[in-house]
Amino acid sequence: MPARTTSQEIRFSDHVLDLRTGELRRNGAILRLQPQPARILTILASRAGEVVTRQELAQKVWGSETYVDFEHGLNYAIRQIRNVLEDDAEEPRYLETVPKRGYRFIAAVTDATEGQSTTPSAGSPPALRHRGSRLVLISIAAATLTLAVLVLIRGWPWKQAGNRRIGSLAVLPLRNLSADPEQEYFSDGMTDELITDLAKMSGIRIISHTSVERYKKSTAPVQEIARELGVDAVVEGTVTRSGSRVRITAQLIDARTDTHLWAESYERDLPDTLALQDTLARDIAQEIGGKVLPKGKTDGNTPGGVSPGAFDSYLRGRYLWNQRNPDAIEKAKGYFEEAIRQAPEFAAAYSGLADCFSVGWGIKVDLPSAEKFARKAISLDPELAEGHASLGITLLGLHRLQEAEQELRLATELNPNYAMAHHYYSGYLLRVGRPKDALAESDQAKQLDPFGLAVNAMRTYILIDSNELEPALAQAGYLAEIAPQSPKPYGFMARVFWLQGRVPEAIEAEKKEGAARHLDLWVHDQDDLAGVYAHSGLQATLIRAAELMESHKGSLAAAFQYGNAKNAEKAIENLKKAREENNGDVVLEIKTAPEFEFMHHDPRFLELVHQFGVDG
Repeated sequence: MPARTTSQEIRFSDHVLDLRTGELRRNGAILRLQPQPARILTILASRAGEVVTRQELAQKVWGSETYVDFEHGLNYAIRQIRNVLEDDAEEPRYLETVPKRGYRFIAAVTDATEGQSTTPSAGSPPALRHRGSRLVLISIAAATLTLAVLVLIRGWPWKQAGNRRIGSLAVLPLRNLSADPEQEYFSDGMTDELITDLAKMSGIRIISHTSVERYKKSTAPVQEIARELGVDAVVEGTVTRSGSRVRITAQLIDARTDTHLWAESYERDLPDTLALQDTLARDIAQEIGGKVLPKGKTDGNTPGGVSPGAFDSYLRGRYLWNQRNPDAIEKAKGYFEEAIRQAPEFAAAYSGLADCFSVGWGIKVDLPSAEKFARKAISLDPELAEGHASLGITLLGLHRLQEAEQELRLATELNPNYAMAHHYYSGYLLRVGRPKDALAESDQAKQLDPFGLAVNAMRTYILIDSNELEPALAQAGYLAEIAPQSPKPYGFMARVFWLQGRVPEAIEAEKKEGAARHLDLWVHDQDDLAGVYAHSGLQATLIRAAELMESHKGSLAAAFQYGNAKNAEKAIENLKKAREENNGDVVLEIKTAPEFEFMHHDPRFLELVHQFGVDG
């Protein structure tokens, strides 16, 4: 068996790997690896020439918390290592796959400080060996000269302005220049697909489509938009579709200095649209030092076998899905189904269909169908983050919490820039009574999707359930700014004011929510409540408000209000009704809602928590 290195830093080719921290450098520049891929690389490189089994890697990296199917996570990690090392699985220079066993690091490994070499075992492909200090010095000098030339010609590995690295990027909505306004879905879909591809870059934060959509017709300066989104650079461009031809122009701008870094135009026949979009993503990634999937490989969003018609239907489906209203979601279902009919192995279309059935924004939820379609997406593309997120949120609705956590965690690992994966996972954490962890996950979601309605609504839930009531009010106010037509912010405000015993403010917020929902009777009821408060005080007002909510606003709202009044019997009664009504927010908050804290030792309440499966 080959000797294992005991050095804290090792060298192979032009790379240096710190075995203590997992930091990988090439010619002095840090190459970004996520924690799990970095850990796997250190294990393999420290045992150069030795076969390390997949089971051993799973145990060392994931330990006793290894989820049921670690294969997806391990495959993803190996792929990331190869991407960073620019290695080829078919003709490897560094990482060899040993079929049915595991992996072997096949490059010569040298002690980075002392020059002691660890040579791969016999039978492994030949690799460079240490040839003495003189050769090392010559190599270092050559590398230094090469780097100096690169810096003079191209700048440091990331495209920069004033030596400032681009660490975050927003793709502004590509403008539709087609003569037909009906092609709006196409430019919108191309924007979404470009964001999806760029989101696979490690170490660079990419803003979600739902947040950039607000700038679709904006005339604000790029620097102002970038400041609002919190990014270093933006991509803006146009899409023109005429007959069978598609033309895209794009430019990359450093928003900090308003410097144009790069611009290009592309034109293809419609059947080559996928290749066009893929080329555009790669060119942008190259300019900012990131990487997308290697050429010749595809993902579930742009598979090589998808026909232009199927892709077109998928774009229409996502365009409608992003509108987040019942009519649009029903139409989106039809387009996803059409995409699947034309391309039965289109993984992303199955994920989109699953989303329509699981989080339908007003249409009837069908969780068994959602699970079926999400699992189909994963079977077609095991590394599709959207598919795992779709399955995770569906399993949450089915109260299969352990499985849900596995899927949602995997989704965040497969694509750390996928805002909805972090959003769904924050909901899971709140559901199982971990509001602090939920808030941290929500922070990540909001960085990626600062103006997303769903992300900001979940954040308000989390703040309320963390008993951070003033921050929750501020968050609800922010939600009202970004979604002024939505009744949800005013419902949050009313709930916080009731918790604080601020009856006049609560009544005003209830009126605003009722007006936004077009509930004239509910608005009128608030004047009666104001009279009760004036004559009978807080406790009588809480009880009367709860009674009105039972009749007009729903069982969960009534349960919260009876909780404020410390009426355990009526609160539990309404929680049971809400469960029978399949109100998903019940299971989301039953364990953490401050209104129910006084019942945490009540056997009746504990039994109800147990029935929801969140008492673990």
